[in-house]
Amino acid sequence: MRKALSTALLTLVTLCLLAPMALAADGSGDNAFTVQAYLALGAGLGLGLAAFGGALGQGKASAAALEGIARNPGASDKIFTPMILGLALIESLVIYSLLISFLLQGKIAG
Repeated sequence: MRKALSTALLTLVTLCLLAPMALAADGSGDNAFTVQAYLALGAGLGLGLAAFGGALGQGKASAAALEGIARNPGASDKIFTPMILGLALIESLVIYSLLISFLLQGKIAG
């Protein structure tokens, strides 16, 4: 309960701090430097969150698969292939995030 309350409070504070920028009359930043700063922040945070989420997902998938193989070694062939496929799909999402961060970085330099 306490964790949910602190998360809600943090979300509320973040929304209150970002609302004036989001609801600006012209919808643009102060100048080119502000836009570049937010692009850099988005690229960095997006890649970091994607890598963190991907690592958690891969860790849980690997742990579950290895636990299943440990309980029933005869089913290792049936568990191993879907696990590798799942790990590849999780990793592809992280690679998409990397590509998006490269695109955002290209907008910063350009």
